[in-house]
Amino acid sequence: MASNKFLMLTIVAIFLPAMAMATDFIVGDDSGWTINFNYEAWSKDKVFRVGDKLVFQYPQGKQNVFKVNGTAFKNCDIPPVNEALTSGNDTIVLNTPGRKWYMRC
Repeated sequence: MASNKFLMLTIVAIFLPAMAMATDFIVGDDSGWTINFNYEAWSKDKVFRVGDKLVFQYPQGKQNVFKVNGTAFKNCDIPPVNEALTSGNDTIVLNTPGRKWYMRC
């Protein structure tokens, strides 16, 4: 995608026995949820488990987070604005195993 208007992240959560406590992942680590960041590389070596939390940190009022499905992610389809997470410190719990997709606009 040529535009920096959209930012996307794909997460694969796996189901493992609850032997370990859930982990909070700050998406993008110190960079947070921003533009011009390689979230594919960020997530590559991480193991996401059911119960883990993704924390999206960004300047409130300047960005947002949308949970989307794989088709919307692939097609860069933006959900209705009322579905946006906008607090600047949004936490999403991985409640089920499988692929998860997130984007901003």
